[in-house]
Amino acid sequence: MASAGDNKTSRSDYASTKPQADGAWVASVEPESPADDAGIEPGMRICTVNGVELHDIIDWRWEADGDVAELEVYVPEDDEVYAATLYREPGQDWGLDFTDVLFDGIRTCVNACQFCFMAMLPEDARASLTLRDDDYRLSFLQGNFVTLTNVGDEEVQRIIDCRLEPMNVSLHAISPEVRRTLIGRNAQRGIDVLERLLDAGIEVHGQIVLCAGINDGEELRRTLDWVESKPSFTSMALVPMGYTKYSRRFSESFSDDREASRDVVRLVEPYQRRARESLGITRFQLSDEFYLDAELPIPPASTYDGYPQFYDGIGMLRSFLDETRELSHTRRDELMAITDGLLRDGLKVRILGGEAALGVLRDFCDTWSRVCGLETPLFEPFAIRNDYYGGDVNVTGLIVSCDLLGQLPADLAGKLIVVPDLMFNFDKVTLDGDTQERMVAELERRGAKVIVAQTTPSCMVDALGECFGF
Repeated sequence: MASAGDNKTSRSDYASTKPQADGAWVASVEPESPADDAGIEPGMRICTVNGVELHDIIDWRWEADGDVAELEVYVPEDDEVYAATLYREPGQDWGLDFTDVLFDGIRTCVNACQFCFMAMLPEDARASLTLRDDDYRLSFLQGNFVTLTNVGDEEVQRIIDCRLEPMNVSLHAISPEVRRTLIGRNAQRGIDVLERLLDAGIEVHGQIVLCAGINDGEELRRTLDWVESKPSFTSMALVPMGYTKYSRRFSESFSDDREASRDVVRLVEPYQRRARESLGITRFQLSDEFYLDAELPIPPASTYDGYPQFYDGIGMLRSFLDETRELSHTRRDELMAITDGLLRDGLKVRILGGEAALGVLRDFCDTWSRVCGLETPLFEPFAIRNDYYGGDVNVTGLIVSCDLLGQLPADLAGKLIVVPDLMFNFDKVTLDGDTQERMVAELERRGAKVIVAQTTPSCMVDALGECFGF
């Protein structure tokens, strides 16, 4: 089965506030499609395909792979199950979408990870944020990282038989005693399953969450030695453990220790060099935080092998910097036209982001000003400090409404505020439970013009251009 998607373009969102559907419920049907021709309508539930019960979207894709599909369909209005046959031309889509990709519920975590972010949330966090999923299907479908500790033998065989790859696997450490310390009593099951997948040639993107004094240093070296011997590992991400003010176990991490961060960079560099020499890829990739915390330059794009772990914070800063350089040449006329519109309307742009993004946002603003020859800057980066979570949380995706509204001034007249869409989930709700609509209304009440956009250079230019009809 083909890969589930390109991680650099598929956004990873936190949980929806809506309850998960139970069963393969039809959300929409394309007019004049095979599903429409067979009488399938939104609100119906597909029970079986070719006699096989559906547990998830993978079953649907696998079983409905031919040009004919024999369905059993439950119709709520009649409280009856009917047979339906779908026919399609080669290459034609069936023409229906489901309300969810999992039909039988999310597989939850059986671990007790020391560094679990869920254990560091405020007590009043909504239930959807405290759901600890560890579902191998979401690893394939959405790029979630899983430990494999709750995967049964039949599920292992399914991954192999259906070639559900790449799988995104949290490894953390290889020594049994260190894994038990980090993950809990089920730690060995994760390694046993991972070994079977690797032996079967399943492609794996790995992740190590580094906890100072636990799985760094010599233990990290042992883990990387083990990964180096496994050719099915396409990439291995190393990310620092993050903590909030609610953590009972941690009160510091690599973000608080420049030399410790530099030690990690130095330890990993020989593995990167050997991988480039033998495989032509860097393979072992450090998260952007390590370079920021170590106060070292962000590596070139070639280091990131096409950004397979982009949404794990691997290469985001480099991609942003390079995209800024490119658009300063390729979209110069648009930058000039938008600038003219801002000057005409008397607006200055304030781009919001997490503290970790301040440097690249400033580079974007400075580049735009330089391209347009502005003596008085029209563009200003504004970092939102994360007081809600505290600790060392500083990324854009975890900005909350109360911090944003609390740190922006009461008078925003003459400001065009660019709000990052990454701070909202699929239902346009923030982590602290505010809605996008209410938050934007409050900013507008203060006199601001507001756009919500993906805060990449190109997307921000697109969004700003739309404001002025370009």
